[in-house]
Amino acid sequence: MGVALRSWSANEGAKHFIMMVWVGVNIWLFWRTFMLYCSGVQYYYLHKMLGLGLCISRASASVLNFNCSLVLLPMCRSLLTLLRGSQQVTGRRVRRLLDKSKMFHVTCGITICVFSVVHVSAHLMNMLSFSVTYSEDFPALNVAHYRGQDPRILIVSTVPGVTGVLLVLVLFLMFTASSYSIRVSSYEIFWYTHNLFIVFYIILMVHVLGGALKYQSNVEAHPPGCMHTNISSDTLTNHRAAGEKEVENSGGPLTVCQEEARFQPHFPQTWLWVSAPLCLYCAERLYRYIRSSAAPVTIVSVVSHPCDVIEVRMLKSCFKPRPGQYILLNCPSVSSFENHPFTLTTCPTEKNETFGIHLRVLGDWTSRFSQLLLQQTNSSEILPMMPQRRYPIVHVDGPFGSPSEDVFNYEVSLCVAGGIGVTPFACVLQALFENWHQYKLRRLYFVWVCRELQSFYWFADLLCSLHERLWQDNRPDYLNVQLYLSNTQGLQNISEERYRFLSSRLQIGRPKWKLLFQEIGRANRITRVGVFCCGPKGISKSLHSLCNSNIHSGTAFEYNKESFS
Repeated sequence: MGVALRSWSANEGAKHFIMMVWVGVNIWLFWRTFMLYCSGVQYYYLHKMLGLGLCISRASASVLNFNCSLVLLPMCRSLLTLLRGSQQVTGRRVRRLLDKSKMFHVTCGITICVFSVVHVSAHLMNMLSFSVTYSEDFPALNVAHYRGQDPRILIVSTVPGVTGVLLVLVLFLMFTASSYSIRVSSYEIFWYTHNLFIVFYIILMVHVLGGALKYQSNVEAHPPGCMHTNISSDTLTNHRAAGEKEVENSGGPLTVCQEEARFQPHFPQTWLWVSAPLCLYCAERLYRYIRSSAAPVTIVSVVSHPCDVIEVRMLKSCFKPRPGQYILLNCPSVSSFENHPFTLTTCPTEKNETFGIHLRVLGDWTSRFSQLLLQQTNSSEILPMMPQRRYPIVHVDGPFGSPSEDVFNYEVSLCVAGGIGVTPFACVLQALFENWHQYKLRRLYFVWVCRELQSFYWFADLLCSLHERLWQDNRPDYLNVQLYLSNTQGLQNISEERYRFLSSRLQIGRPKWKLLFQEIGRANRITRVGVFCCGPKGISKSLHSLCNSNIHSGTAFEYNKESFS
């Protein structure tokens, strides 16, 4: 039980604590604002006119301000990478928390959408109330020009109404295009609609300038509920009928007002919430644009691999990534604005300054990019850089941190890959091949699941070379490789003699994860094992569940999920 609690605390504890704090702040902001507009003396007349709609609209606006200021911070990739790389500043627990930045971004985004619905619904009630409960005694408080004015006219004739409609449309496009199905089938739609956030924040700044809701600025000279000499007969009758309950804040019976009530709109608070995060994010994007454009990128070679996978080797000055990191690749010939994330499969070393990625041709962008790389060539040959060979211009933004960087920070690590999800670990294997002695890591379990046998050839030479190097260094137990071919139709095997090591590690079917964890637990008692996954949701879910369960003899498994933000 203690091991399970330790594993759960390591995997979920910090995340749940942050979420509890975030939920608590949202609840506090909503309740505080709700009660302010419900019982605040400066909002007495406005609340009397609008009722519950006023309280809900303003309370939801506070939650929206808070989350609109937070939603941009998890997308400051360079800042997160800087924090992640500061080993003296951030411990392993904090770095693993930073890896969940995408989840927090999504959570804030969903909250913005939900409370936008609440906010819009409450303001629709307010527009109706402005029309029905039009106040003749306080004309400055009204948005409507006369009693019974069509609420739809109020929406399309006021700044908050028009900008509110535009904000709803932009948010609807961003939210629907962020669904998993659209991101997978048409990433371009997701990319372009998500960048409407710039339009969203511009309209949001204009939205708060409307000043539709006003507070009373002379409460002392005009106590709420007091009787003015020019008060209408209907209002006077209502005052008398309500008695002292209507004006209990005045401390006695109805009093005569010293002056008429004066109303003025609030200073917009949204600026105070979103200005700093928005400026930080814009500065970070500007820095990244300058960094990616300043140093030219040279494509050195292109290699076509089986199963529609292409390896691209590049060269860029002053580019020093760490194993496990990823980059954003932009090709203006395909799309000037789209940036796609790719894990580095090769990092620059003292002997070789090039870095590389492996991309699978899946989707419009990768299809067009691969055509530019392989045009007028034999797809099976290695294409070295030659004067007559012209590759498309590319820009590289990054590198950015990812969970796979922490593989070296455990004594024992388990890396699980599904198909092309092997790319984060390819760079790790390459780094171990260069010099495995310099790392804390003392044992690596590598599990790779593929549907097609040819997929294993992507990194077959690397795996065999690393195995041979470890045998030469008398550490054959350092690397435990397990390959699984999930397609069970037909007898398949790796027949090449030079890949005999991989052939001996190949199994048909799917891994039995529970047995694997039990085996690792028995071999590594009283140890923290880092579990790293990059693959389908099914594999990820199974590993996550096993890491939190109590089936291991004194071994705590810390789960790390690869996710490109």
